[in-house]
Amino acid sequence: MAVVMAAVVALLSVVVVATASLGVAYSARVQANTAADAGALAAAVATYPETGRPSPAKEAQIVVSANGATLVSCACRVDPVLRVRAVLVVTAVVVSVPVFGDLEIRGISRAEFDPRLWLGR
Repeated sequence: MAVVMAAVVALLSVVVVATASLGVAYSARVQANTAADAGALAAAVATYPETGRPSPAKEAQIVVSANGATLVSCACRVDPVLRVRAVLVVTAVVVSVPVFGDLEIRGISRAEFDPRLWLGR
């Protein structure tokens, strides 16, 4: 009976650790994606110089950091022309997962900005 109980306790321990690990990874994924979405929206507006915002990458960095993530890349060049532009932001969140150690979870987001709509044209 003691052997069976030990096996049941070991199995339950594995299930609990696996469930906690999945929960931590999922939470980090949500955080990375949220930060990427916010960073992409901030960077998209900053690609048009007339908005008076700092560089798009700097805007993305500020917003991504405020959301608890790290900016990995920002494909967001400044464009003074009145046409629709898109930016692509990649973020990362590092989490410590039981048994697996530190994992880097990435988020990616794309946003568009149309300066003509911003100007009311």
